[in-house]
Amino acid sequence: MAATPPAPPRILLAGDAHGRLHQLFKRVKSVNQSTGPFHALLCVGQFFSPDGDAEGDVADYIDGRAAVPIPTYFTGDYGPAAPRLLSKAAAAARGFSPDGIEICPNLFWLRGSNRFTLHGLSVVYLSGKKGPGGPGCYSQDDVDALRALAEEPGIVDLFLTNEWPSGVVNGADTSNVPNQVLDPHGYDPVVAELVAEIKPRYHIAGTKGVFFSREPYLNDSAAHVTRFIGLANVGNKEKQKFIHAISPTPASTMSSADINARPPNATLSPYIVPVKSVPSEEATKRPPENNDAQYWRYDVKRQRQGEAEGSRLCFKFTSSGSCPRGSKCHFRHDEEAMEHYSRNVCFDFLNKGKCERGPECKFAHSLSGESAAKDARPRSERRRVESSCWFCLSSPDVESHLVISIGEGYYCALAKGPLVPNHVLMIPVEHCPNTLMMAPEAEAELGRYKNALGKYFEKQGNAAVYFEWVSQQTRHANLQAVPVPSSKADAVKKIFYLAAKRLGFEFSVVNPDGDGTQGRDLLRSQCGDKSSLFYVELPEGRILLHKIDGAEKFPAQFGREVLAGLLSMADRADWRNCKLSKEEEIQMVDDFKRGFREFDPAE
Repeated sequence: MAATPPAPPRILLAGDAHGRLHQLFKRVKSVNQSTGPFHALLCVGQFFSPDGDAEGDVADYIDGRAAVPIPTYFTGDYGPAAPRLLSKAAAAARGFSPDGIEICPNLFWLRGSNRFTLHGLSVVYLSGKKGPGGPGCYSQDDVDALRALAEEPGIVDLFLTNEWPSGVVNGADTSNVPNQVLDPHGYDPVVAELVAEIKPRYHIAGTKGVFFSREPYLNDSAAHVTRFIGLANVGNKEKQKFIHAISPTPASTMSSADINARPPNATLSPYIVPVKSVPSEEATKRPPENNDAQYWRYDVKRQRQGEAEGSRLCFKFTSSGSCPRGSKCHFRHDEEAMEHYSRNVCFDFLNKGKCERGPECKFAHSLSGESAAKDARPRSERRRVESSCWFCLSSPDVESHLVISIGEGYYCALAKGPLVPNHVLMIPVEHCPNTLMMAPEAEAELGRYKNALGKYFEKQGNAAVYFEWVSQQTRHANLQAVPVPSSKADAVKKIFYLAAKRLGFEFSVVNPDGDGTQGRDLLRSQCGDKSSLFYVELPEGRILLHKIDGAEKFPAQFGREVLAGLLSMADRADWRNCKLSKEEEIQMVDDFKRGFREFDPAE
């Protein structure tokens, strides 16, 4: 008899407490007794009193005069008395605590930004609010850390912010909403950018003093929908709902059918349509959409101007030695800083030259001495980590079961999480950052593989589109080959031009005469050691080129996203939505080899 799956966790959500914890926890106890038990309470919006230096009820819980009834997590760490009330916990905290700093039994402060697991649920949060910086305001480092998290695999169940995302009411039914929903105050465009990237199943926010449960909306390049819930202030005079219960099954345990389910009232994403309902001065400007919008993803990650951000360190790279955002990262990837960090040097000291925690900081404020070196790891260990590569055939990380053909200079493998069947990667055998740097004999072999794939695709009624992103962050090159129906071959050029226009650049044509061999020779002449570029080889033979300057934040999945739109497969633009089991991948490889054998130049 099959085991009964565990019941999903039961979670309470609350809006701005404003220091009224006695009233909040009285309501929690009542709800817990009548419809509980609940596993946790998540509080968004201002947790502390906004009145002068008033402590509200918080001190009673911190000092032990009252008890918090269930595990409670809060993000709104601002208010006049907040720094004083939190100072003891901040001083005692060591390192990073993704699941919260314990203020008193059952009360946890979610500081900064991070991800943690709560009863199987993946929870991501942004603490603080938008502001000039300092206590109670989120920092650019907090935002950048979440941008890095957005690139990591897995679906986020809950995203907690204090302020509402700009544009969230776009496309929603606002005929019967309170006036506060349409008031531009309390909206944050940064939160809108983050939620569009993170794509949580639930987004919870406070600060606007009103309850609003938006219709579910579809996510761009993701299969699941997102539900936004805005919560009112605790004890508000309008009797707006300030506490709400949910019981979501963790995405990690859901079937693909359940994850892909679309409620009948689901709308399009509010973050890729023109702003109509909220005349917010803070809202990010977006270009008008048209019927071609389905063809590609409008990149909400706005480019930051100036050099200040570029001179600051990326926490993700500094702390782990890698950054999923690669060349899209807004911050500096510095190996020397990474080494110092591994030796227990304070990140703020490395990044800013000073640390606001001063002597209370548990980390070293020096680049030399025993305190900085006592936790050092051997350089050889770091180098071993850096040498790990998914595409090197000698690497233990290579997924060799996806390999379909091996030549002298190149091998071919089916893409993991393919956009379409027969989506192929052509990969140098040697560890090389781009295919344009390969030796002439390897280039000739690449030409033979492309010719073979072209014939194989043509036999199936398809045409080949090739593209490569050449970046300083690319460790091992791969030229992608995607088959598209021959009936759509003429539309490929048009859609890439459209996507480029939306991102604010224009392609140049490398070889107007359509000679592919000559085109790659010309490409190589334009690719220096420090060049970053994207090129696509069209079915007709012409090559479109875009040179990426240092300040440009180019989407790493641009080629795939454009073709996903062309093929009306927006939900497959992210390879993580298309992953197969190893058994399915092996079968896919076997099927490809049988059909490709007569064309394979390595046979």
